[in-house]
Amino acid sequence: MKPKEILIQWVDAFNNAYVDTIVNLYDEHAVNHQVANEPVEGRQAIRAMFAAEFAAAKMTCIIENIFGDREWAILEWKDPHGLR
Repeated sequence: MKPKEILIQWVDAFNNAYVDTIVNLYDEHAVNHQVANEPVEGRQAIRAMFAAEFAAAKMTCIIENIFGDREWAILEWKDPHGLR
C-alpha cells in the first residue's frame, strides 16, 4: 500500500473514531507527533492517546493537503472550526 493510501484510510478511521483501525496503521514503534502535545511513542501509547481524545470530543479531519513520495506522506488538515 502506498503512503497516500494509508493516510486516506487513517482519515476515514479518524473521522469515525475507529481507534483500533487507526492504531493498526502504525508500526509497533511509531512516533505520533501532534503540534500541541509531546510526541507519543509506540502503538499502545498511541492507542491510549486516541482513545482519550475521542472520549473527550467529537473530532473531524478535513484534508487540506497530502504531500508524499514513494516511502512517506505528510497530512495537513483542519477541523470544522478551522483549528489546524
